Amino acid sequence: METLLCLSIAMAAGLLVSRVTKKLGLPSVTAYLVAGILVGPYGLGLLGIKGVGFTSLEDVETYSLLSQVALGFIAFAIGNEFRLPQLKKIGKQATIIAFAQALTATLLVDAALIGLYFIVGPEIMPLPVAITLGAVATATAPAATLMVVRQYKAKGELTDLLLPIVALDDAIGLMVFAVSFGIARALSSGAVDVISIIVNPVIEIVASLVLGLVMGLVFNFAERLFESNSKRLAMSITFVMLTVALSMLKFDIPTSAGTVKIGFSSLLVCMMLGTVFCNLSDFSEEIMGKTDRWTVPLFALFFVISGAELELSVFTSLAVVGIGVLYIVSRSLGKYFGACFSAKIAGCKPSICKYLGVTLLPQAGVALGMTITAAEELPEHGSMIRNIVLFAVLVYELVGPMLTKIALTKAGDIVPKTEKKSRIAAAETK
Repeated sequence: METLLCLSIAMAAGLLVSRVTKKLGLPSVTAYLVAGILVGPYGLGLLGIKGVGFTSLEDVETYSLLSQVALGFIAFAIGNEFRLPQLKKIGKQATIIAFAQALTATLLVDAALIGLYFIVGPEIMPLPVAITLGAVATATAPAATLMVVRQYKAKGELTDLLLPIVALDDAIGLMVFAVSFGIARALSSGAVDVISIIVNPVIEIVASLVLGLVMGLVFNFAERLFESNSKRLAMSITFVMLTVALSMLKFDIPTSAGTVKIGFSSLLVCMMLGTVFCNLSDFSEEIMGKTDRWTVPLFALFFVISGAELELSVFTSLAVVGIGVLYIVSRSLGKYFGACFSAKIAGCKPSICKYLGVTLLPQAGVALGMTITAAEELPEHGSMIRNIVLFAVLVYELVGPMLTKIALTKAGDIVPKTEKKSRIAAAETK
């Protein structure tokens, strides 16, 4: 009863706050995150009443499975953007920009934090922390971006380019984090582990794509066994959840050179599942549309839970706030100018060059996942890394969706209702 009561209060809070944010012109994502804070450990949770809000961060973590499933559906939906005709048009541009903006963000964050290390010393800014945070800077949150695109029905060249870039960010982030974190761990321990720096991340990416490919082929075959759209929708939901479950599997293989870890990125696996399905099935668009409508309440709950996970206690540390501000500024500059200059090189329109970088600022799940690895492998620095990233995520998640909406509107991909009505009326008079 307590679980259902808590979830229903969380959903109701998200919907009520969305009414307020709508009048302010803010995206629903922001409303759900704010609602999560209100019903979280720093809001209703302070009452200590089970079922009435999330009483602690540990209580929030008990709903992590719901978040994993939601991320799986988000990745599945983004996979729909990798249709071959579309990739032939923008694939090269998306790849160039994805690598450029991710690496530029890493370089600027590394430069800023390593510079701080030389100014204030290792007691306040340890070098392994600086290098690790540079790698975390690559990650962009696909969930917030997708929700803004869906809510405002954004369509246009910027949106077409944005979603593939956000999807590629996951693979790029895994590689950059593995290399940078390997260097950070070597600085901390004095030992270089080639397997964890090169072998394990390559295996994770390849294994994720292969698993997604296999599941996509089986999924496409299974969907053709039914003609009813309701059963096809049920099959879609089944396969996404099954794929998320399989992507949680992990294997350790001891070798003479070290332990080879075989794992999967659920985001990459589910993106590949969606990509294979949308390119093989001739009724994929209809099924994807139905799946999108089914997942609306699931995504709302996901963002409310994400808001409840935000640790407001990070504001109590001046060091975390100071370093967090420097991280946010340097990462934002890296994302913006990396996207801007690479878009010019790729031959994109001026509006894309100007606004694309702004849409790449949101950061959440993937970055927090990286901090978990950092906490396990660098226990002496893990807490500091996590708190700084938590501070950044808090800022990015609350501000990022609003900036994404503004950028897409300025680029013409989001048309305000009044302007849309006038366009329709003008078209009817012709």
